[in-house]
Amino acid sequence: LRIIPLGGFNKIAGMSDEEELNERSFLNKPVRSRLLVISAGALMNFLLAFLLLWGIVFSTGISSVLPDPIVGGIIKNSAAAEAGIEPGDRIISVGNTPVNRWIDIPEAIEAHQREVVPVVYERDGSRITVDTIPKTDEKTGRTLLGVMPSIQTKYVGVGEAAHFAVNRIVDLGTMMLTGLYRMVSGTEKAELAGPIGVAQLAGQAASVGFVNLLTFTAILNLLPIPMLDGGYIILILLEGITRRKMPKKALYYIQMAGVIILGAMFIFALVQDISRF
Repeated sequence: LRIIPLGGFNKIAGMSDEEELNERSFLNKPVRSRLLVISAGALMNFLLAFLLLWGIVFSTGISSVLPDPIVGGIIKNSAAAEAGIEPGDRIISVGNTPVNRWIDIPEAIEAHQREVVPVVYERDGSRITVDTIPKTDEKTGRTLLGVMPSIQTKYVGVGEAAHFAVNRIVDLGTMMLTGLYRMVSGTEKAELAGPIGVAQLAGQAASVGFVNLLTFTAILNLLPIPMLDGGYIILILLEGITRRKMPKKALYYIQMAGVIILGAMFIFALVQDISRF
């Protein structure tokens, strides 16, 4: 089973009654010691994510989208590229809709799917009008002009970078837990990535830049993997509360249920990976 790329694996001495136990064995340690050992993996994931995000923010700054409708970049082969719009141009209107903020552009374009629509932009103090035909993104179905916003980067000190990293981890953790709840409750489509999907995502992040790869690694380390360390933590806490170890038969069924759930998730994710090809 260890050849399956599900992550790291540690075999701790004395985790099973079937082994020869001594005073150093895991099962003979007090509850608080076992809880600390099992929690260490999950805690290190959060610590690694914090250190990565802290380093990224401190070295590259905090990037934010400017609210003004000033073009920061052009998507290749898009309607904007064909119309001659360039970075630095300010979008004035789309069709009959005036544009005052960047968020006004997607709303105005959406109303002109596959239609000829005049776009007015300003360059070097002069206003230019061009006719464009917005294109539809095949993956999302959204109508796009093909312009990207201007990005502002703010460089911060060590303390502010650490504060931002903590807040970001809390936001990511909340977002992931909310997403898992919605998938389990059926309010959102369940989408998982197996080894193939994870490798693809890592490759895509690395192709954009090393900072993106580090960010992806941080997010990946925050993903909660059920029925592994989390399951052990619950069982140890129950033992600490009840002051007695769980019966072997009950422990066996709980572990088997965990293996079945984890195996089903792995197969489901692998099938989704293959279907994406």
